[in-house]
Amino acid sequence: MAKMGSYCKAYPIKRLRQFSGWSENLQNLRKEIKEVNGEAIPTTRELREDDFFYLQENLVVTDGVFIDENVIFSSAALAWEEFCKRELNFEIPVYEPLKPGSSEEN
Repeated sequence: MAKMGSYCKAYPIKRLRQFSGWSENLQNLRKEIKEVNGEAIPTTRELREDDFFYLQENLVVTDGVFIDENVIFSSAALAWEEFCKRELNFEIPVYEPLKPGSSEEN
């Protein structure tokens, strides 16, 4: 079963491709269902320049919102982490927990 992470952010593919160490595992692209002669056939989707990939909280790039499916790019390199922070301004937001009985409208 697919796992949803705590946070991910969509980026245009062209922005991600600006990383010098970028490579794409295109065999992991999401499947689309196309109807051929009345039969539903899963096919690999075709990428367009204006499509988006998702940068997950663990800095893995996926073709969809699930953290463990359709992994397109993964790197443990410090250069990738720096690129995400500096060039993409990727930052996981910190949400303050609400106290029981409190209201944001006050």
